[in-house]
Amino acid sequence: MVLIRGILFDFGNVICRIDQRRLVMGLSALSGKTPVEIYQRVAEGSAISRDYELGLLTSGEFLERISVLLGYHFETAAFIQAFNAIFTPIDSTFLLIRRLQPRYSLGLVSNTNAWHAEYTIRRCAVYPLFDAVSLSFEVKAFKPDPRLLENTLHKLGLRASECVFIDDLPENVAGARQMGMHGILYREHTALQASLKELGIES
Repeated sequence: MVLIRGILFDFGNVICRIDQRRLVMGLSALSGKTPVEIYQRVAEGSAISRDYELGLLTSGEFLERISVLLGYHFETAAFIQAFNAIFTPIDSTFLLIRRLQPRYSLGLVSNTNAWHAEYTIRRCAVYPLFDAVSLSFEVKAFKPDPRLLENTLHKLGLRASECVFIDDLPENVAGARQMGMHGILYREHTALQASLKELGIES
């Protein structure tokens, strides 16, 4: 039986569900531009979001570039509210984290940015249960770059072979496996429980 000591979770679509349509509708309501126009321009400016998640832009610089991209000057507080409205808690994962926490070291590993971290991730009910947190904008590395997971392993004091990583993107799970971790691709809770049980983890 594999000896698992640490369980690492992605955030988006594992702990909280992401619905980008909420952002599009929110920015449309603020700016008066159509949802289709907002979506197209945001998609075209994906490099801006990536740079923000890599910590290459401050929050102020990010908002300024998005405002230029969309041709509308967003008020900061209103933009932050729309920007964070994309998240909905996945209750089954919250319960799983609470059940695992007394018996395992827990890590949170996410490609994210400063405003999502401040207004959603760090305010999440289960956030205090994590023993180590590695966020892309702080580490300046983006999954599947191994540096983000290595940062978490270092904080936990564990080897890759002692840990499970749960993510909803195949390329991130593959990256974890290449490091020697046990990777689980998240789709829904029942399948996740079955995969954990195969590793001797009762949840």
